[in-house]
Amino acid sequence: QVQLVESGGGLVQAGGSLRLSCAASGLAFGSYAMGWFRQAPGKEREFVGRITWGGGSTDYADSVKGRFTISRDNARNTMYLRMNSLKPEDTAVYYCAAGQYSSMPGLYDYWGQGTQVTVSS
Repeated sequence: QVQLVESGGGLVQAGGSLRLSCAASGLAFGSYAMGWFRQAPGKEREFVGRITWGGGSTDYADSVKGRFTISRDNARNTMYLRMNSLKPEDTAVYYCAAGQYSSMPGLYDYWGQGTQVTVSS
């Protein structure tokens, strides 16, 4: 059974930092591209960033470019999202996903349950 489990969310002040983790099990982690998405209340799920299976390439939404960094450790079956200079508009539930290297949610096969990130002003 495939499981993706996010952790590391919480409440942080604007300008602060958080690091999210996504621990994978039940799949050949190193064979999948991975992505981060987020969904704020009343809004659609949106692309945050993605990383290739080997970690050699990453891509980010314009709204987080220069502030967020995705990395992965295939030996630990874990992906990370380092978030710096957080803004209140970054408040959302953050999801990790495994699938194709895409910004489109529909091209990801597996999803985690999400972790809440709240940024106070």
